Parts: sequence; C-alpha cells; structure tokens
Amino acid sequence: MSWFPKLFTRVAKPITSDAPLFFTNTLSGKKDLFSPLTAGQATMYSCGPTVYSKAQIGNLRAYVFSDLIARVLSESGYRVRRVINITDVGHLQGDGDEGEDKIEAGAKKEGLHAEAIASKYTKLFIEDLSLLNIDTNAIQFPRATEYIKEQIAIITLLEEKGLTYRTADGIYFDTEKYPNYGVLDHSGPKLREEAFAEIGRRIKTNKEKHSPADFALWKFSPLGVRRQQEWSSPWGVGFPGWHIECSAMARALLGQPIDIHTGGMDHIPVHHTNEIAQSECAFGKPLARFWMHQAFLTLSGEKISKSLGNDVYLSNIVKESYSPLSLRYFFLQAHYRSPLSFSWEALAAANEALERLTRLSRRIAEEAKYKATPSDTSRRVIALLRDDLATPAALALLWEAVRDEDMERSEQLGVIKAADAVLGLSLLTPSVKLIVPESIQRLIEKREEARENRDFSTADALRIHISNSGYHVEDGPSGPIVTSRPG
Repeated sequence: MSWFPKLFTRVAKPITSDAPLFFTNTLSGKKDLFSPLTAGQATMYSCGPTVYSKAQIGNLRAYVFSDLIARVLSESGYRVRRVINITDVGHLQGDGDEGEDKIEAGAKKEGLHAEAIASKYTKLFIEDLSLLNIDTNAIQFPRATEYIKEQIAIITLLEEKGLTYRTADGIYFDTEKYPNYGVLDHSGPKLREEAFAEIGRRIKTNKEKHSPADFALWKFSPLGVRRQQEWSSPWGVGFPGWHIECSAMARALLGQPIDIHTGGMDHIPVHHTNEIAQSECAFGKPLARFWMHQAFLTLSGEKISKSLGNDVYLSNIVKESYSPLSLRYFFLQAHYRSPLSFSWEALAAANEALERLTRLSRRIAEEAKYKATPSDTSRRVIALLRDDLATPAALALLWEAVRDEDMERSEQLGVIKAADAVLGLSLLTPSVKLIVPESIQRLIEKREEARENRDFSTADALRIHISNSGYHVEDGPSGPIVTSRPG
C-alpha cells in the first residue's frame, strides 16, 4: 500500500478569534505573549535532519510540532517565512567534535558519494513531511554545503574578536570568553555536564580543548586523508563544525534576530546553546526571540533513536496500512512539551479515532450544506490552540462538538474548520490519497453506477464487499472518498 501527496489547494479563510497568541519560550522559562519583529510577518527556523539515513518518527514529531506553530501563526493572520536546514556535512557520530562525519560514514556504508546520499535522504525526508500534511512548498530547505562561505565569514569574525583558538584538529570557540554561555539552559551547568558526559561515553576527550564546553567551528581534514567533502579556508583544508551551519543559514535567509527557533529538548544544552554563543558574539544581537522545544518520543521508556536501535519509520507505518495522518493525530494527543510513548496499539487507536472523526466531520459538512458559522465553541477551540498549542484540549473540544446533536450543523462545521486549520488532519479535504487496487476501483465504479441508477440495494451490497476487502468508501461532494482500514 502506498501513499502520495495531493496538491495543496486554497482553502476558505478560517473562522477567527480575538484570543492572544502565547508560546512557552525556553529562553524566558515562561509562557510569553507572541508579537513579531515585523508587523504581519513571522520568521521561523527549525533544526533539520542530518541526512545520512531516513528520519525516524521521533525526528518527525519535531516537524509536526513546528508545522503547528506555522499554522497557528498563519491562522492568526501572519505571513510565515520558514526554514528547515539540511545537515549534509559536519555532524560527527558522537554529536560532539570527534568521530567520523555521519554523512561520510553513511556514504561509505551504502557505496555512494556523500552528495548522493544526502540527496537521497533529503528527498525521503521531504516526502515524509508531505505525507504528514506539511506544506513543503512553503518551506526553504537549505543545505549546509551551500553556505560554506557564510560559515567561514562568521568564524573569521569570531577569530577577529579573540573568541577562538586553534588545536591540532580544528578551530574552537572559547566559551569562557562569553559570560552568558548557557543562558538557554535554566537547569544550569548540571544539564550541560550530563549532555557532555553522554557524548563522552561515545568518544574520547580532546585534551587540547580549554573547557569541555568549547566546540569546533572548523575541523581540519585528517592528515593523509582526503574527505569526500572538504573546503579550503583561512585555517586550512577542512569542513565546518555542526553548530555553525545554523547560525549562518538562519542569518542569511531570515535575518538576525529571527522570531522563533525550534528543535528538540536535546538541542538545548549543547547545539542551541552553541548557536546562541557564536551568533550573539559575532553580531552583537540575539539569534532568536523565542526558542521553542518539543519533548522526546519514547518506546518502552527509552527515547526513540537510531543509536539505540529502536527506530520506527513512517514507511513502517504505511506498510502496516495505517494512514500517515494517524501518526499526526497520535502526536496531537499529547502537548508538545510532554513526553509521548509510542506503541503500535496506541497508533491503531489513533488511526481508528481519526477515521471516526473524519466520517463524522464529512457527514456534518454534507448536512450543513458546507456552510460554516462561528460560535463560542469555535472561538474556544482557536483560543486553546493559540494558548501554547494546547492540542489535547482542542481535540477534546472538537470531539465534544461533533458529537453534540443539539448544536446547529453549520456551527459544528465552524468548529471543525477552526480546529483543522491548525491541527492539519484534513478532516474535510484529504491532503493524501490512497492508491487502491484496480479490482477495488472497479467495485467502486460499479457502486457509483448503481447509485446513479438508484439501485441502492446493489450499492449497499458493493459497499459491504469493499469494506470486507479492507477499504471504507463514503460519498463526498465531489465523488466517493476511499480510506483503508488496518488488517
């Protein structure tokens, strides 16, 4: 069974609300009222994948999270400019400053050039986002290798200010010379020490570093080794460190400061802390005003991670005949700052709930003759989503509304549209389409012929036959709507 993106279409302007927009800002440690630097426009940078293999579903939670932010900003009237970077060089296997480059290692493993493997997994990543109903046409996906000059320019600035030093393997940022180092980490040095200890368990310590917190800005190619990706620089042939790429691309594409920077909670103590240090020291202004982070996705109590060998991919979910949007629904059941435990049983329940909600929503739309009207309930849904993306509460209120037989159908439809503008579940217009076997397609066509001939007993019999074959068929305004069911 395979899924493919359907072209995104222009939708009606969602029912609005006067509710203010709040986000939990890691930088302040509290929920802050959002207002952009530029009126009517919001800029957002999200840390993207290192493209040496497929993105597992724990990674994908981060991009559904950032998509929710973009949607609620758009629903609130802002034009959103988004960047998700593609790390195609410089991310070493230990997540620190030692070990082999993940891209180079992946290329050797698959017998491909580094550029080829990066292209392969970038394409798969963007396809996964599309299947999760994320509009990839509205996002820039710059590669780190496209911004080498910009990265070198920032390192040069830092060197001129006396904030770097040279070791045998590269140019390092001296964190002792930046008094605000760790401002993002409200747990203090302990959390950073734990993060460095975790890195240290996988790699040996560089004894030339002045402090464990110091990080590589530029790495030299090892003597006698020609890497697949390396560049000339004022310091010698080599490649950029992992952290510098985000500072360079965020500034080049969105300016500095940006409104919102997102990532996982694991980025706080090292990666994002280092981004702040190098960007603010280089340019004397904040990198971002709002820093937002989502919690881990776990499996059997452990973070889902390739290094732990417990990874699950969106392709696994599709192979089991679940809609990709069932994973999105599963994510929405927990607040983005709450850890979420994945299991196949929980995904099956999410898939079933989404199918029920979709059927109810489309029936309501038909009965309302596709006319939506605002209500206190639709405004409450919007207010919940504007209050730091309270998706569990918004879903609960949506379910309450679609089950309320006393509510006017047009008001119910208003709630559905208001919620789905941010939730992105395609409750009324699917963004992904199921490819069904020809035998099932013929049955669907015969059922349509029977309905046109008002032979409803035959149409019902065919619907049951189609259902027994593993597919649901419903009658929509533009023809039959087909979905699959697991098993």
